[in-house]
Amino acid sequence: MKKILLPTDFSAASINAIEYAVQLFKNEDCNFYVLNTYEPVTLYTSTTYGNDPGLDLEIGELFKKKSKEKVQKVIDEVSSKFNDSHHVYKGISTFNMLSLEISELVKDYGIDLIIMGTNGASGLKEVFIGSQTMHVIKNANIPVIGVPQGYSYKQPKDILFMTNYMTDEHHTGMTLLEDICSKNISRLIFLNAYEGNNLTANQVKNMEALDHFFKHDAHLTQIVKGMDVLEAMEDFQSIHGIDLLVLVHNKHNFFENLLFKPVVKKVVHHSDVPFFILPS
Repeated sequence: MKKILLPTDFSAASINAIEYAVQLFKNEDCNFYVLNTYEPVTLYTSTTYGNDPGLDLEIGELFKKKSKEKVQKVIDEVSSKFNDSHHVYKGISTFNMLSLEISELVKDYGIDLIIMGTNGASGLKEVFIGSQTMHVIKNANIPVIGVPQGYSYKQPKDILFMTNYMTDEHHTGMTLLEDICSKNISRLIFLNAYEGNNLTANQVKNMEALDHFFKHDAHLTQIVKGMDVLEAMEDFQSIHGIDLLVLVHNKHNFFENLLFKPVVKKVVHHSDVPFFILPS
């Protein structure tokens, strides 16, 4: 039984991501947790209405009631549109910051995957700072799938995995990725880009381990020289087209970020296809 968290702010992008999720896991036993968080009421009532605890509580209850009603409406509409006896839904409305609530729910419910909407656009060369999706990815210790706004579900037949081969088959989320490949009879392409040194012995070992792990799935390995990750990614997509992009979120410290391009951030804000981010 997969346990999948679906954050929503009731926007078209978040509803689209929920619909993507239920189609991706069609006919699979899943518990879907539809989550809406609302900000602490003191952020807006203290300046608007003055210091009135009773009024704060009243407005807080109103927000909670409205949130629950909207979450239930989303569940009713999605479960009706995609009727699937394998799917169970639970609505969660909570007074918390999104990233904090997600961390608690992942621990309390044993969540396997987070799927949420994001604003996607073609081109990966620009960087825009800040988004709920990026904040979630930075803090999550489980995989996150981001679905660009307006993306219509397409069965993931071609999956591109950008890798530096610093991870092996035991990395969190790898089993879930293999499950997606197996169910959809996907072709998985491992793409490694480097501008200088050849693969180390450890990287070669990981490459062989992943090759064995995905032995029952159609997969291939391509190594590109003289390109950085973004250039290799864009070049491959422009020629072949893909249905899902896979990346590992490698956390860098401040000084490393001055030297290395924040690839995940660029993908989150500019990818026009869904992306599957494995945690650091």
